[in-house]
Amino acid sequence: MEILPAIDLKEGKAVRLTKGLMESAKIYSDEPWELAKRFEDMGAKWLHIVDLNGAFAGEPRNLEQIEKIRSNCDLKIELGGGIRDEESIKRYMDLGIDRVILGSIAPKNPEFVKKMAQKYPIAVGIDAIDGYVAVEGWAKTSKMRATELAKEFAKSGVEAIICTDVGRDGTLGGVNVDFTLSIAKASGIDTIASGGVRDLEDIKALLKTGEIAGVIVGKAFYEGTLDLKEAFRLVRGEIG
Repeated sequence: MEILPAIDLKEGKAVRLTKGLMESAKIYSDEPWELAKRFEDMGAKWLHIVDLNGAFAGEPRNLEQIEKIRSNCDLKIELGGGIRDEESIKRYMDLGIDRVILGSIAPKNPEFVKKMAQKYPIAVGIDAIDGYVAVEGWAKTSKMRATELAKEFAKSGVEAIICTDVGRDGTLGGVNVDFTLSIAKASGIDTIASGGVRDLEDIKALLKTGEIAGVIVGKAFYEGTLDLKEAFRLVRGEIG
């Protein structure tokens, strides 16, 4: 299982939101690239970046910071937020991003996602509120169940599904293991848990399933409730 530390970008700064609300943004760094270096030094292999301004605008923003992060670390980077056309995907691929995350476009145009997955490394972001797919930067909820959307991408070439329980995101309230498992089982695709991770117990609970491919860690690191070095040692099997 991979641990993917997260950097959420808002107006060029690294922030964390609570339950996806932009007005809840708390700034953790004016130089996000320095955070990326720290994560690399701690043992990370992947970095998860969200362009929050892009998610709400429907087009890439924060490009300057994304370029700076990319040029200052050797981590594999997956990136999402406002990526809704092939031109944006190409732009990020040209920047050296390793995988792009398609979120709001997925329930609206699953055929586009499948087509892109044949050409580029794609992850699908499935964000849910009470089990239903949330879109437009989590500002709206659709009538589609998250598991239904996950099934849509089975055997499509999509590399991973990142599933976020919006109600837990940024709350440190504990990860939703059952929800993550339901997405993994519905899709048969490597599934990455997101939202609510608090401490090592959450990492252990996900590891115990043997079916979850990764977990995104954000606020737990920034607020100090999770020792990230210990978490990396745990997933590498160095500690029990």
